[in-house]
Amino acid sequence: MKLLEYTPFDSLNVFLDELNLGDCIIRGSLEAFSCKHAGNDRRLSISLEHEILDYLGKSSDSDPPSPVEHLSCRSSRKTLIYLVLTLGHMYPDYDFSSAVRAHLFFREEDWESFKQMLDTYLSEASTLWAANTEGSSLLDSMTKVLDEVIKIRECDIYSYNPDSDGDPFLEKGAIWSINFFFYNRKLKRVVSFRCCCTSKLAGDDFLAGALSDSEEEDALIDMDI
Repeated sequence: MKLLEYTPFDSLNVFLDELNLGDCIIRGSLEAFSCKHAGNDRRLSISLEHEILDYLGKSSDSDPPSPVEHLSCRSSRKTLIYLVLTLGHMYPDYDFSSAVRAHLFFREEDWESFKQMLDTYLSEASTLWAANTEGSSLLDSMTKVLDEVIKIRECDIYSYNPDSDGDPFLEKGAIWSINFFFYNRKLKRVVSFRCCCTSKLAGDDFLAGALSDSEEEDALIDMDI
């Protein structure tokens, strides 16, 4: 997967880089990737293909269904591999190659349902965007740039929903975290949208705890003296 530079994403990424909402902060970004292999992608693709086939050989009817239709179909396996490789480029310090993750991806019904979900998560951010852009809509702006880069109506939309221990985007004080992927088979391109909301209170508690520990250490040193 190769990261593609698209200037239409710039204004949205700058806005979502560290959006202060009072008691919480939102961090998000849009990135586009070519499905052309780069670096170790080819080796990882072969490894994942073998792992998926091995998984299929051992799976049963009671196993969680795959959101990429039937993994016995090669095109579905390719889709899953592209999504896992994209995650690897998004989070280079996190290893996604050690397990088949089909059950962690969910295919969204359509663009409208995605917009409704996004509007719920980013309602406060939308208000700030409108205030900074003479009343324009955050969702409309996102729709325009996504359509320009990935052609929304030709895309399959997937969400990645790991448990808290397997989410590389979660951090201390996280309130919610979302990861979406727009995959256009014709363009052989994936656009990722990740966004996380964290509480400032958790950071304040951590800082207060660190200061308290430091004060206790100083007190012990003074006692030793």
